Order: sequence, then structure tokens, then C-alpha cells
Amino acid sequence: MTGLEAVIVDARECARLFRLGRDVEAGLAMVAMIEAAQAFIEFMPGDLQSSWSGLLALMFSDQQGQNWLSLADYLEYELVDLLTAGQAI
Repeated sequence: MTGLEAVIVDARECARLFRLGRDVEAGLAMVAMIEAAQAFIEFMPGDLQSSWSGLLALMFSDQQGQNWLSLADYLEYELVDLLTAGQAI
């Protein structure tokens, strides 16, 4: 498993934790996962980096509003799609 694949697995696991209501554990896992993802995002094209910035803003807004299901969806679907698109390049 590559580093990027591990980040994708971590994003899905983090989403699962939010859906289970384990928001404290998921929040801590999300911080570590975002730090790991950032290392890969830096090498992706500018349009994907812009998408990453927008996605981070949406995710942090959901986290502040404690909208765990929406945050889980962003992690499991939008973030995974973005990372997968970057992996294909």
C-alpha cells in the first residue's frame, strides 16, 4: 500500500468514526490524516490544490457546526475523489 492509499484508507476510517458519533476520536484522526494528505497535495496540479483548499474550508465549517454526517460525506467521497484524481496524474 502506498502512502496515498493509506491516506485514503484513513479518510474512510475517519468518516466511519464520525458516522458512529465518535467525534473526538474522529477529530484527532482527521488532523493526522489532513497532515499526511497535505504532503501529497503539494505535488498535485494547481486546480487540485484549489479544490483541496475549498474542501478544507467546507470540512472545517462542518466540524465547527458539529455536522458530523456532512463532514463524513466530505471525507469519504469528496476527499477520496480528489486524492484519487491526484493519484492518476
